[in-house]
Amino acid sequence: MSASTSVPSGRRALVSPLALGFVRGAGEIRVHLRDLQAVGFGLVLPVGLMLLFGTLFKGEVDGTSVQVRDVIVAGVCASAIMSVAFGSLGVAIASDLSDGTVRRLMSTPFPLASYVLGKLLLAGVLAVLGVSAVLAAAVLRFGFRLPTDPARWATFAWVFALGLGATCLLGILVGSLVADPKKSGGLIQLPYIFLQFVSGVYYAFGGLPAGLQQVAALFPLKWMAQGMRSALLPNSYTTAEVAGTWESGRTALVLSAWIVILAPLCVWSVRRRVLRDR
Repeated sequence: MSASTSVPSGRRALVSPLALGFVRGAGEIRVHLRDLQAVGFGLVLPVGLMLLFGTLFKGEVDGTSVQVRDVIVAGVCASAIMSVAFGSLGVAIASDLSDGTVRRLMSTPFPLASYVLGKLLLAGVLAVLGVSAVLAAAVLRFGFRLPTDPARWATFAWVFALGLGATCLLGILVGSLVADPKKSGGLIQLPYIFLQFVSGVYYAFGGLPAGLQQVAALFPLKWMAQGMRSALLPNSYTTAEVAGTWESGRTALVLSAWIVILAPLCVWSVRRRVLRDR
């Protein structure tokens, strides 16, 4: 279901695109939170996967004192962000483009940037809920120890923000390219599932074949998972990382590059799709 902005049409020209984006985002959030089934599924899925894999894979990662399940917790935090930002958002964009929602908005003074901002705000709220649920379940079920160092939480925040931005834009781009919204779920979820299993979400990334490591390094999820490990796991785990360090600078650079490259591509692709469907 698409949310509608509550700003009167006669005043839209006087309201900034940023303010309009927040208004639309608030509407998107209200509409989504009314669907308790969708909200519940969005929370249960990452928590369930974390509990499943965390129970199946026990013991310590070779050469470290870190439990495999702790690595999974960090990986699923990254995966939960991408699930909302890429998976759910991509499907929503495909639907809005197909049913004419975006076309109707673009025929009014309502800016396309405000529509995108609204979607980003919705994805951000859902990602916060999903990650919070994963961490809470990990603490209760596995005795996972949350960081006490503020610098760790600062790292967590920027990895979350950059990862959310990169995967949201990727979801928008892919969603705008899907011609049939009925097929959007499969077309979007299949690459997401593949990336989960090659990006170090459920096991140590260094244990993957070199070829798969190189493929995963091209996409945001690998760097998001690595960034989450740098925020949530002890420094002793760096011995299990491929580079032997957290590579925080490279993680920030790669995720930022995705945002810079995808932003204009998303605008071009959405506008092209709307003009084509007129």
